Amino acid sequence: MNKIFVDACFGKETPYTPVWMMRQAGRYLPEYMAVRAEAGNFLNLCHNPAKSAEVTIQPLDIVGVDAAILFSDILVIPDEMGMDLDFIKGEGPKFSDPIENEADLDRLIGGEEAAEKLTYVYDAIKLIRDQLADDKALIGFTGAPWTLATYMIEGQGTKTYNICKKMMYSNPELLHKILAKVTQVVKIYMEKQIEAGIDVVQIFDSWASAIEPSKYDEFSWKYMVEIADYLKEKYPNIPIIMFPKGVPAFLDKVYGNFDVFGVDWGTPIELAKEKLGDKYVLQGNMEPCRLYDKKETTASIEEIQKIMGTSRHIFNLGHGILPDIPVENAKHFVSECQRVSKK
Repeated sequence: MNKIFVDACFGKETPYTPVWMMRQAGRYLPEYMAVRAEAGNFLNLCHNPAKSAEVTIQPLDIVGVDAAILFSDILVIPDEMGMDLDFIKGEGPKFSDPIENEADLDRLIGGEEAAEKLTYVYDAIKLIRDQLADDKALIGFTGAPWTLATYMIEGQGTKTYNICKKMMYSNPELLHKILAKVTQVVKIYMEKQIEAGIDVVQIFDSWASAIEPSKYDEFSWKYMVEIADYLKEKYPNIPIIMFPKGVPAFLDKVYGNFDVFGVDWGTPIELAKEKLGDKYVLQGNMEPCRLYDKKETTASIEEIQKIMGTSRHIFNLGHGILPDIPVENAKHFVSECQRVSKK
């Protein structure tokens, strides 16, 4: 059966513009919070295929989105490479053993060996695939090597990225070795997600804006393109979405063999259309806080639709949905996207 979301990723005609939300399987849903409580903590939920599958499917049943996105976390990759990951309540993810030198990198496993350890992710995908309606797409994902490296080097989330950027400028050879090792794991990890049953790949570069524009290609984008090239050569029928957050200055330099460019809320959709609309389907880019008000939500949807018109587009937020958004407002967003864009 045709999946409207997959068709849209390839720029095909669809009866309306499909819609999904980043972090749609998450804390704004009471049903998600109940499953997470049963799991005990966030990492347990990621490691439990049955519960991961359950929360992946919840937004389709509750909110009505056109695609499911696998419930997992980008940091399961460095965790299974051998780093010590913990999620601290109120503080977020932390590694107790950040990479400081080449010896730290050498102790981490890579490639096939690391990707093989993520069996719980592939098992979750198979369970989701069994339960998902035939016309609904399943999105798999990974963090971009740069975004993963920031956590691996800093040890946690950061506002300044000064440890990473100190390495970028004073020891770029080591940073490139870290990025290359992570890239090899990501390639095989995504290949295994595809083999398990995902329909679409999204690569998140959440911390793209931490790199100055003149250095972005060297330390992030080229590694993302390398992953896309690897997957496209083997799986040309699997759409690839690139989502680098906060890089409007980089739009002129975007290149690569992928299908969809995710536009964050800080990048004007008309600018993205002007620079990239002829080459890629665009995804996004409503400001997530608009969801606090239904009238503001509708106004934004109508404006985005007016700009995009019949151009190739997928509705989404310009970043993840926030935990305190009312479920009714999320439902309103989805139904309004489908209403406004109906052909």
